[in-house]
Amino acid sequence: MNQLDVVVLSALEADADFNVNVLTGSDGIIRGAIGGHQDTAYGASVTIVVCPLTRGRLPCIVDRVGTIVTPGKTVDVIVTEYGIAVNPARDDLKERFIAAGLPLFLIGELRDMVENLVGKPAPAEYDDRVVGIVTYRDGSIIDLIHQVK
Repeated sequence: MNQLDVVVLSALEADADFNVNVLTGSDGIIRGAIGGHQDTAYGASVTIVVCPLTRGRLPCIVDRVGTIVTPGKTVDVIVTEYGIAVNPARDDLKERFIAAGLPLFLIGELRDMVENLVGKPAPAEYDDRVVGIVTYRDGSIIDLIHQVK
């Protein structure tokens, strides 16, 4: 994983800070597993996350993901069918994408675009009870999963 030039990963949702959720749905229910998402995102020279702008009537680009699984500092590019957002920390990639004529947007523009298409859904409601702990590759806790009401 630390010798990857490029990794392409999927996401249930991504947020305005490039954080990625592959674990819980917009309803707060655990949907999948982390697998090597964090490790490959960290280890690759370029990390590209792909997701549709919407799934059904739900936005995939949001203000804040329901559960942070892969921190935005390790995500370089988010690609949707409407366009591409490049992490502001990667101006080198942005310049190359502009030169290639690719459709670039700020991540906030993609979020606004999807909200204009499908609206902003009501957030899931949670109890205080913690039912899962999301740990990062170094063992630190990066998020908690609470029980859905």
